[in-house]
Amino acid sequence: MTTVEIIMLFGMFAVTFSIRYILLAAADRFQMPELMERALYYVPPAVLTAILVPAVLLPQGVWELTLSNAYIFGALAAVAGGVILRKHTLMASIVSGLAVFFIWRFLFS
Repeated sequence: MTTVEIIMLFGMFAVTFSIRYILLAAADRFQMPELMERALYYVPPAVLTAILVPAVLLPQGVWELTLSNAYIFGALAAVAGGVILRKHTLMASIVSGLAVFFIWRFLFS
């Protein structure tokens, strides 16, 4: 690593750390409105949906709403696995989604 890269690395560290430290240090001094707290509950599902829907429906950059799109059926199986087996939602979603995806891809691609 050159000297310039090391200076840039420490500069990025300093900026990132200072921004996060200031916000975390001041967090206990402010009370967030209840409406905002309830709204923040929906941020993770919204972000995950915004990432996954284009990946599922546009796997090659164009709309692919056909029976040969294994991504659609893998995603549907992952949702179904998570809904049916609520106790182990994450593992059930991953296993069922991947299993259906690979089987569908093997059979129809």
